[in-house]
Amino acid sequence: MDLEWEQVIVDAADPVALGRWWAAALDWVVVDDAPDEYEIRPAPDRLPGLLFVRVPESKQVKNRLHLDFRPQDQRAEVDRLLSLGARHADIGQGEQPWVTLTDPEGNEFCVLARRRT
Repeated sequence: MDLEWEQVIVDAADPVALGRWWAAALDWVVVDDAPDEYEIRPAPDRLPGLLFVRVPESKQVKNRLHLDFRPQDQRAEVDRLLSLGARHADIGQGEQPWVTLTDPEGNEFCVLARRRT
């Protein structure tokens, strides 16, 4: 198979602001900082990346695709993300071992509990 995962596209009202937020949240580097397309990656030559593109419409409903992250310390990571501007989200998940948050533009993502060994 000759298919390489290049990036995930994220629609944004403000690609630069949202891209900067995710770069800080993930400690990734900026590889393209154009006003309408802002791309970040784990390292300049490492894929996949996140590409934030300007769209005129605002987010209306729950995402059909979201990112999950598994930190070493869930509580510390949730606190750090909240301090950066993330918000808690209730999307009907009920009581779960993961924490659902949204980025500053309302895109949901989950912070998972530490993997059991």
